[in-house]
Amino acid sequence: MNGIVPLWKPRGMTSHDCVMALRRLFKTKKVGHTGTLDPEVSGILPICIGEATKIVPYLTDTKKTYHAEITLGKSTDTEDQTGNMIEQVTLEHPIPEEKIIEVLQQFIGEIEQVTPLYSAVKVNGKKLYEYARENIPVERPIRRVTIDSIKLVPNTLTFKDGSVSFEIETTVSKGTYIRTLAVDIGKALGYPTHMSKLTRTATADFNQANALTFKQLEQLNEEQLQSALLPLEAGLSHLPNYQVDEETARKVSYGQKLNRPTHWLENQPYRIEYNQKTLAIYQVHEDNKTQIKPLRVFN
Repeated sequence: MNGIVPLWKPRGMTSHDCVMALRRLFKTKKVGHTGTLDPEVSGILPICIGEATKIVPYLTDTKKTYHAEITLGKSTDTEDQTGNMIEQVTLEHPIPEEKIIEVLQQFIGEIEQVTPLYSAVKVNGKKLYEYARENIPVERPIRRVTIDSIKLVPNTLTFKDGSVSFEIETTVSKGTYIRTLAVDIGKALGYPTHMSKLTRTATADFNQANALTFKQLEQLNEEQLQSALLPLEAGLSHLPNYQVDEETARKVSYGQKLNRPTHWLENQPYRIEYNQKTLAIYQVHEDNKTQIKPLRVFN
């Protein structure tokens, strides 16, 4: 079987748990996920099966959309609801919606984020969460990420028991930590903050509308499972495509280098297509700018 499962990951499972479950369901070891979701996060997690595992890096490197709940008044060591409290204040009054909307606008565009201490990012060969667990001080990397859009979800602002919570919807670049974004929004509002809930609602063109749950998948027989798989092209729709003729398609199938089309940009992967079928992913050759070379060729 080859294709993409637009899985709706439930809370309580790791991304690796999902891969292992789908290996059993589809009876194949060639299964790969396209971007880790923490256990307490639900949402869209495209899983590549068989030949589609070749596109995992290209589907991972896409924009994501999230629906998050942010709670002001308490911060945690993990920046989300799973951590230990490190600071707490009591809010005496609600915050005007206009103030939150104004602050959210400050985060649109390219921003810097300090990598969370409880993350798998490595510093000197060691994961940050390992430093945290051993209580060893470490300088955390600073990342530049892009926030394409961010908005307050209407009618979600609440004030209760000395804390304020509200929900946002945001579309971001690869590598953005939403819990860190939540903490930084709280700082801009002047309060200790944590992300209290998170759902990923879209990855590239995959979203809740075309997602499948484990319960739905487990009810399908082998033939229906095959039909449930989306084609490899569904995971590459964000890449520009380049149509070739039959003769060139034959060269592509053998992984041959080709002359560079005039409009091709450097460091930009392109889909090579023939008869509406994706044959390969090519990119301008780094050593010979007059040629393009294959990055992935599909059977």
